[in-house]
Amino acid sequence: MANMSKRAVLAGLGALATTAAAPAPTPVRVALQTALGPITLELAADKAPLTCANFLRYVDAARLDGAAFYRSVRIVGATDTGLIQGGVRGDPARLYPPIAHESTLQTGLSHKDGVISLARYAPGSATCEFFICVGDQPYLDADPAAPGDSLGFAAFGRVVDGADTVRRIHAAPTSATLGEGVMKGQMLDPVVTIVSARRTG
Repeated sequence: MANMSKRAVLAGLGALATTAAAPAPTPVRVALQTALGPITLELAADKAPLTCANFLRYVDAARLDGAAFYRSVRIVGATDTGLIQGGVRGDPARLYPPIAHESTLQTGLSHKDGVISLARYAPGSATCEFFICVGDQPYLDADPAAPGDSLGFAAFGRVVDGADTVRRIHAAPTSATLGEGVMKGQMLDPVVTIVSARRTG
């Protein structure tokens, strides 16, 4: 019986070793070619599957080709901190229906430097407008203790190459008059065109 137990243990260890050696899934990456340089994104498809699938639907249909980064938010009193926002700016010919909200409480992701996230109004209203964090932005995460809409935004990946391009876009000229409400003074002028968006892996 003792020998049988040892064999069973060894067989179990062998099975575990085989499982551990299984190749990791290939990361899903998207290359954005912009007027100010390239940006490569790695999507967290394992953690935010719905939001990543939505973004890839726009990429695969070439609906982000010719879109633009059009907004740069710069946090007052902080150096090189804020976000850049891009997308099709509500062009109905390019939009798919909105998707359900995947909060950071569900995904375990956080709005750190270089993270890409889906812009929205109310939860469940997001389509393809997105933003990239410049510096850590934890206040964009879900916070159940916050009053009102506390679900935050749907982070779904990160910049793995082209952080310099992100910062060039962030520092690009803005208009003093374009934009409404809080967005006044944050609109890039001229916008930074997204020439193409393609999967690379």
